[in-house]
Amino acid sequence: MNKVFLIGNLTKDPESNITTNNIAVCKFTLAIDRAYSGPDGNKQTDFLPIVCWRNQAENCAKYLKKGSKVGISGSIQTRSYERDGERRYVTEVVADEVQFLSTRNDSDSAPTEEDLPPIPEVARKRANTTPLAIKEDDLPF
Repeated sequence: MNKVFLIGNLTKDPESNITTNNIAVCKFTLAIDRAYSGPDGNKQTDFLPIVCWRNQAENCAKYLKKGSKVGISGSIQTRSYERDGERRYVTEVVADEVQFLSTRNDSDSAPTEEDLPPIPEVARKRANTTPLAIKEDDLPF
């Protein structure tokens, strides 16, 4: 099993690109404080590289910035590449889900109502109907 859950803050603005196959990719580093203090009494911090793909990448690039607090669910992956004849290894977290945890006051780039997609007409009609009167005895649990 390879599953990671993290909560932390971006150390700088995310970097986004489009691959040669026209797939969006977004990378950023997450700063995460450890639960304990070091010998000097100060909290230790880990800096973990995060990568996300496709729609998640586009949303992260659009709404996140340095200092944004996020929750990540994903997996750890290692990859290698060669540079100047030397093999290099990279370990990073590939995010399956990114939950934006900053409030609007914390982040000027948090989505506003205008940024969200329009509500479909069917959902709008449902929202304007009167709720059903259901008796507690009718509930299956």
